[in-house]
Amino acid sequence: MDSQIHKIHQQLVNKEITCTQLVNDKLGLLKQNTHNTVNSLLDTLALDLAKKVDQKIANGETIGLLEGIPFGIKDVYMVQGTITTASSNLLKNYKSAYTATAIQKLLDAGAIPLVKENCDSFGHGSSSENTIFGAVKNAINPELVAGGSSGGSAVNVAKDYTVFSIGGDTGGSVRQPAGYNTIYGLKPTYGRISRYGLMAYASSTDCVGPIAKSIEDIRIVLNTISGKDVKDQTTYASAEIEQSSILNIEHIKTIGYFKNFVESDAIAPEIKAAFLNTIEKIKAKGIAVKALDFFESNTLVSTYYTLAMAETASNLSRLDGINYGERVEAENLKETYSVTRSENLSEETKRRIVGGNQVLSQGFSDEIYLKGLALRDEISKNFENDFNEVDIILSPVTPNTPPKIGDSLKDPHAMYLSDAYTVGFSLGQLPTLTVPQGTATGLQISAAKNNDELVLKFANFLKDTL
Repeated sequence: MDSQIHKIHQQLVNKEITCTQLVNDKLGLLKQNTHNTVNSLLDTLALDLAKKVDQKIANGETIGLLEGIPFGIKDVYMVQGTITTASSNLLKNYKSAYTATAIQKLLDAGAIPLVKENCDSFGHGSSSENTIFGAVKNAINPELVAGGSSGGSAVNVAKDYTVFSIGGDTGGSVRQPAGYNTIYGLKPTYGRISRYGLMAYASSTDCVGPIAKSIEDIRIVLNTISGKDVKDQTTYASAEIEQSSILNIEHIKTIGYFKNFVESDAIAPEIKAAFLNTIEKIKAKGIAVKALDFFESNTLVSTYYTLAMAETASNLSRLDGINYGERVEAENLKETYSVTRSENLSEETKRRIVGGNQVLSQGFSDEIYLKGLALRDEISKNFENDFNEVDIILSPVTPNTPPKIGDSLKDPHAMYLSDAYTVGFSLGQLPTLTVPQGTATGLQISAAKNNDELVLKFANFLKDTL
């Protein structure tokens, strides 16, 4: 099975390369890259850890599978003693006081962090252009966006600057950039991985997600960072996914797809044609395919952004320049709050905070916010019914190919609509994986809650089929 992690592990064990050499090579690529993927390098930390791995190997000690493997971290995760900016002006000098649970688990496994990666500020965006470090450029065509908000993480993996990266997915922020850069990106079942130490955007859909070039590497990282965490009460204990178990698809008998996704006027003809061609190839393998009814894309996008903006308005209220962030002094405390936030937050972040405060305000919350909560419940119920009929739901990742850099910033509404095919699975809290086959921006594989293993199984089947 394809796996950079297995390959590098064997090279280290066989002493074909040293960990210090490997880390230096990757750091060199990151320093030279012109895709704006780097917010800050963790070079001193990385090289110190690499020396320890080399010493273990020299002493004849056994190293773990992830020990010495270089990885990247989206710049919304706390790593103690490092700058964590969220690609924002407000936090450009903020130093983490602790380490996120998911990152700590990787450090405990011996993986080596190389870089804090560029992203949309606070995760607010679908193109990784909303950042003080400059727009992230697509790995395949640098004139196009990388996708967002985990654009830097996806490009670093696609360009082999990191072996894998840890992104964050709220409404598609791992899956969409993975599709734009033709790699794998997983949004696991909500609660499988602790969110402790991930800067909160929309707490009810925020997920920690691995990005890699192979299904096996996704599996390895997922197993490492999953599990119950007393610091995050939404987490639960989950069984490890074995390599052998994802090679057998006997239990997958029926897949479904949403008719309105492919019949929409918004979908590009080439993506529609490629998706329908994929469906025919799956049928030819003896798997039944069922067309399903679902909510219209506009309803999904409206529901998601209503709830996400409300939650981000609440979550970001702590960024006032007093407890956190770069303070701008004014005549009085109230003015200091106002000026600090207006001058240091991006236009997109301010747009989402204003929108969130609006839907939570008296006179609007019953009409808008509570209606959004009710629709989310209906969406979840729809998924439960669908998974009584099918094992897997397959869909395009995006309705269109990546836009040119600059176009999304001119039209925020179009940027929101680029999430039309990802946000529904976030609202349903379902495990969903982007795979780099089937359409120009890949395919999404979704299963019922806690069925992350089934998603990886079907991904293996598609890899061999398409």
